[in-house]
Amino acid sequence: AAHDQRLAARTETDNPPLADLLAMDDTAFRERFRGTPVKRTGRDRIVRNALIAAGNSADPSLLPAVERLLEDRAAIVRAMAVWALRRLGDKSGLEALRGRYLPGESDAAVRREWQDVP
Repeated sequence: AAHDQRLAARTETDNPPLADLLAMDDTAFRERFRGTPVKRTGRDRIVRNALIAAGNSADPSLLPAVERLLEDRAAIVRAMAVWALRRLGDKSGLEALRGRYLPGESDAAVRREWQDVP
């Protein structure tokens, strides 16, 4: 009944485009997933998972969206953005990004991801 209706998939939350998930800030996340079980997962983990999908996609059109997430407030997102860029990006572009972002990075997990860049 009412409880089942709250858990039913809504058109706007069923299989959203990967680029849309990568672009979500907290407000957009809350709006898109309000009243769904996905909201409990939280924006940072959903974006992290979208970054894993992006890295595995072999879709270079996602590079700009992934690169923007190198400046995300959440370390878990920044670390996975580095991982995804390693999978999608070109070597010289990654070296330039590492030179730009690694010196100011304070999170150990994100620093480790940067250090794995060839």
